[in-house]
Amino acid sequence: MKDLRGKKCLITGAGSGIGRATALAVAAEGGELFLTDINAAGLAETVDMVGRAGGTVVESRVLDVSDYDAVTAWARDVDAAHGSLDVVMNVAGISAWGTVENLEHRHWKSMVDVNLMGPIHVIENFVPPMVRAGRGGHLVNVSSAAGLLALPWHAAYSASKFGLRGVSEVLRFDLKRHGIGVSLVVPGGVKTPLVGTVQIAGVDRDDPRVQKMVHRFEKRAVTPEKVADCIVRGIKRDRYLVYTSNDIRFGYWWARKFAPPYEFVMQKANDQFSKFL
Repeated sequence: MKDLRGKKCLITGAGSGIGRATALAVAAEGGELFLTDINAAGLAETVDMVGRAGGTVVESRVLDVSDYDAVTAWARDVDAAHGSLDVVMNVAGISAWGTVENLEHRHWKSMVDVNLMGPIHVIENFVPPMVRAGRGGHLVNVSSAAGLLALPWHAAYSASKFGLRGVSEVLRFDLKRHGIGVSLVVPGGVKTPLVGTVQIAGVDRDDPRVQKMVHRFEKRAVTPEKVADCIVRGIKRDRYLVYTSNDIRFGYWWARKFAPPYEFVMQKANDQFSKFL
């Protein structure tokens, strides 16, 4: 898919962060947008921003992607009114960090419900009509560096993001025969509201050491606009792995090529993080 002009593009999590930036980037490319987010105010603001920029939002709906029935109902309405889509982008996500003794069941469940089952709900409702239409298309799943690497305190988050990576890797080959490309986006740090609201189980967010760590994270983080540009470029170039920064590209290459030193550094990093407990 070399051109998004006139293409019907679904984006979840469009109310802020990467989702909003991607909506604006796709609108600038001439794509016709179908937007959703759980945050009504944020979604309305994105719709207004797209309109003021001269873009087209065909439909928007407030819903929780972890709610299968809500996603299914919207998919039926979209298909009945507009037919199958051309591009489906799973951007919505939440985050929680913590060691296994501090993470609660609700943390594990919410990560899987939103970050893994949410995209699955979207995929199973919107991708089969794309297959039946026979026009090809593209599927974008936003995973994370935590879907590639064993980052400290990310067990619950990585459970969802590694899972989404597995789904994407299978669909990459499964959907090729239908002319549908698949991109797995693996951002590292991104400057979104999630940075300030991420739950860290068992840790005092006001601890100066924790604030210093978050500040370091923010300094290395890229903007949502940078991620959005990478996503659009990834679609056009039919790239599977879409990196947003070279440190993650290098880290994943290093993890695959040099497993022992990778494991040593990951353990040392984990030991350093444990000092906050």
